[in-house]
Amino acid sequence: MAVEPDHNLIDLLGAPDPALEAVASGLSRVYPLGTTINAAGRLEIGGCDTIELAREFGTPAYIVAEDDIRARARAFRAAMAARCADFDVLFASKAFPCVAVYQLLAQEGLACDVASGGELHLALAGGFDPARIYMHGNAKSSSELAAALDAGVGQIVIDSFDEIARLVTLLDGRTQRVLVRVTPGIKPSTHDFISTGQLDSKFGMPLDVARKAIDLINATSGLELVGLHMHIGSQIFELESFRRSIQEIAKLGDFPVYDLGGGLGVAYTAADGPPSIDSYVEAKVSAANAQLGPDKRLLIEPGRSLVANSGVTLYSVESVKRNVSTYVAVDGGMSDNLRPMLYGATYEAAIADRMGPGGERCHVAGKHCESGDMIVRDVDLVDPVAGDILVTPVTGAYGHAMANNYNGVPRAPVVFCRNGDARVVVRRETFDDLIVRDVS
Repeated sequence: MAVEPDHNLIDLLGAPDPALEAVASGLSRVYPLGTTINAAGRLEIGGCDTIELAREFGTPAYIVAEDDIRARARAFRAAMAARCADFDVLFASKAFPCVAVYQLLAQEGLACDVASGGELHLALAGGFDPARIYMHGNAKSSSELAAALDAGVGQIVIDSFDEIARLVTLLDGRTQRVLVRVTPGIKPSTHDFISTGQLDSKFGMPLDVARKAIDLINATSGLELVGLHMHIGSQIFELESFRRSIQEIAKLGDFPVYDLGGGLGVAYTAADGPPSIDSYVEAKVSAANAQLGPDKRLLIEPGRSLVANSGVTLYSVESVKRNVSTYVAVDGGMSDNLRPMLYGATYEAAIADRMGPGGERCHVAGKHCESGDMIVRDVDLVDPVAGDILVTPVTGAYGHAMANNYNGVPRAPVVFCRNGDARVVVRRETFDDLIVRDVS
């Protein structure tokens, strides 16, 4: 059936891009840009019928609307370009470390941050220029630092004094540009498990410690200190924490480069109201201009807000049990979406060919041997029966990234959809994959 643009979602993104005009109405705004319900009453992602996708690729499966990611990347770049002469937008790749996603965002002109040797390997495979890669991590090993140096990464973000000492032994006559990660002492309104800016944190250094690290780096041959880095957490809706954090790091002196981190929250349910990309960028850049000076190179690191809403997960319903509650059990769970079990993250869910309102109040249960393996609680589903295809939106971030093999379940594939074409970019694991590392 025909649909009209969802201008609420266009406003949410806050960026003029033609791709944003193809947003379906009549659906929750948390679905990917371009999502529609077709004439058969089925959900379509990127022009692809989700029932047919489930038949072709199996379930569980991560389905990604490629144009959604591109539109958000362009929105971040446009928002920064409107306010900054010297800037870069870094993909915080821990959100979706997949070669195809790295390739897409490199094509869109983004830089990249990585938090491990594995993410560095993936970013290089995805075509990122090493000079535009930033190496993160609170516990970088010597081998990871050596790999970063050998690859020629542009910047390493220093997180501890041990790391400084370790890095110096590996330089071998080379000079490496570095930033110091500062913990500004600001705790935003987000879950404790994804808050990183408070003083009691495993990440970065408080201001007094950071001053000592700055002095040490400036006195160390081979290390070129270019600026400071901060990141106070993720899934943040209120902007004042970003402004206060920038005010705090300004106390450390004047530097040419400031990496202001990521943190912008996303809508996981229709009730969520995160800031737009434009207002988020405005808050950070205006505070930086006021506190740090107008001539600085400013970096931001969106991850979740780049990729989360681009993806949905398709499941097959295996059973429906009605006792005290109605449990709709599917063929995935904590092996493909760990966030509800880690910190109570909430999601929407629907039957892919019965997307209408109303229905029966249900719990969507995973297949794993844990009572806490519940994907969505208290969601209305229309006449759920075994064999249905169930969809949960907003799984583009930290679904594939945190996937695991609990109960010997093979990890799900990643399928990119665009203009009615679907392609597998990460294949489904097989049972043989589960034993490929066994040597007994």
